[in-house]
Amino acid sequence: MFKNFIREFKEFAEKGNALDMAVGVIAGATMTSVVNSLVRDIMMPPIGVIIGGIDFSQFFIVLKDSAGILEHHHYASLTAAQAAGAVTLNVGLFANAIVSFLITMFAIFMVVRVINRIRHKAPPAPTRVCPYCFVDKVDRRATICPSCASKLTPLTTNN
Repeated sequence: MFKNFIREFKEFAEKGNALDMAVGVIAGATMTSVVNSLVRDIMMPPIGVIIGGIDFSQFFIVLKDSAGILEHHHYASLTAAQAAGAVTLNVGLFANAIVSFLITMFAIFMVVRVINRIRHKAPPAPTRVCPYCFVDKVDRRATICPSCASKLTPLTTNN
């Protein structure tokens, strides 16, 4: 039983899809820090300036003070609010995460699009109609019709 498991795992690992998936996971993991920095350090500061000087990483709503009071207290930063024990709704960090997600998905889309264009898809085999049963899509090189088992003369691509 264990040998069958090892054999099945080996067959799975040797398939191209498993290798593609492994490369994708590794590439995605390494790309995460770059995308997060792009969003946090390059994209969000100008967007924050445009809409009124908001630092999205510091945009939060205090839900409950550390003393359990539902009044809104002003904290200088998210770190200060969390250090004081306040319960916060971190809207800005969530917005950064959404932008990071969209950029990552767009990058993955572009990579998949390029790879799909690069991969050469084999042209479909030339076919013909069986003269006996009239089933189409019989390979031109076939010597027996797969539908009616009639003997066929193979055709060259010039015919």
